[in-house]
Amino acid sequence: MTEFVEVHTISQEPVQVRKIEQYSLKPAGFWVRFWAYLLDLAIISAISGLTVNPIVTILGINTDNAPWYAPVTIVSSVIFYLYFVIMTKFLNQTVGKMVFGLKVIHVKEQKLKWGTVIFREWIGRFFSATLPVIYWMVAFTPNKKGLHDYIADTIVVHENTYEKHDKMVRVEHKEPTVAESIEEENLSVDKEAVDSEVSQLQEPKRFE
Repeated sequence: MTEFVEVHTISQEPVQVRKIEQYSLKPAGFWVRFWAYLLDLAIISAISGLTVNPIVTILGINTDNAPWYAPVTIVSSVIFYLYFVIMTKFLNQTVGKMVFGLKVIHVKEQKLKWGTVIFREWIGRFFSATLPVIYWMVAFTPNKKGLHDYIADTIVVHENTYEKHDKMVRVEHKEPTVAESIEEENLSVDKEAVDSEVSQLQEPKRFE
């Protein structure tokens, strides 16, 4: 939908401006992303419980106060990051995002590339998980972007919710060229000639 508005500049020359309504997917806020993240953590915990815990129990490994470099910790971390990387790469969303109707899109590209996903879901998420305060920036930044979104140039949006943006576009008035002016004059002359002939044909004939 477009709307035309006439604006007068300092020189008092009328300038025609066209108002264009644009719609884009609405960015997801902090809380909906937070609940989706908690649901993903529960799913990852269940996956680790079904894969890592039985092996630890069979081998009799003590996981109490295990350091970060312990094999159990490393395997659990790999599962954590692979979950986000694989789900985001192939589906643009994790299970938590599916439940809340969210998805990850690139700001400029149509499809998420492997490099983009790894930077966002592995490197960026590592910083966000290490320093949770970084994750809170989603609540205060434009378009609700976190550090990992800025690193990968991505944004989390609602799948079926749009927001409207009004954009004002100046309509340029193009001066006609000499050839166009001559053509317009010829068309005007031809139209007058045709109108004259038609009027003569429509005049009633006089019989003496």
